[in-house]
Amino acid sequence: MATKNTHGKTVVWQPENEKLMHMQVLKKLRIVIRAAQRHSAWIERRCGISGAQLWILQELHDSPGLRVGEIASRLAIHQTTASNLLEGLVRKEYVVKERDPDDQRVVKLMLAKKGGALLTKAPMPARGLLPEALGKLDLGALADLDKGLQGLLDVIEQVDEDAGLQPMPFMMRRKTGEP
Repeated sequence: MATKNTHGKTVVWQPENEKLMHMQVLKKLRIVIRAAQRHSAWIERRCGISGAQLWILQELHDSPGLRVGEIASRLAIHQTTASNLLEGLVRKEYVVKERDPDDQRVVKLMLAKKGGALLTKAPMPARGLLPEALGKLDLGALADLDKGLQGLLDVIEQVDEDAGLQPMPFMMRRKTGEP
């Protein structure tokens, strides 16, 4: 089996190349994670909200009237996490809650004018670097990536499956400085 390294050269898969391959993969993981971290920090500096909160604003822009559970589903996070993120956006008047006139138990979320203005000046992609990049992969590449990541998870001894429903830590605004 042959693969191309980062310099475009073909590397034949041999045992002596295994350590090199490990390091290449590790470097790529670092690059991906740090790129996402930098993007999230840019959002926070520019907008004063977390990357996850900006993603919520984008979802409400694209689909007004979503409920908390629908937001949680679109961001692949716990509903309680979505609710906490939304409360900060409501407090800052970026999002408004409206009761459904037909069923007062149902609360729909709408992007407020202030939230729309923030979204227009925000760094793109508003959904975050990783979700947008994953959305651009063709189905075959996405399936290969999923298989590879599952293989990595399979050899990690202590995997917290619930972590998959939590935003990356750098996408959550630190509590310091928040009202």
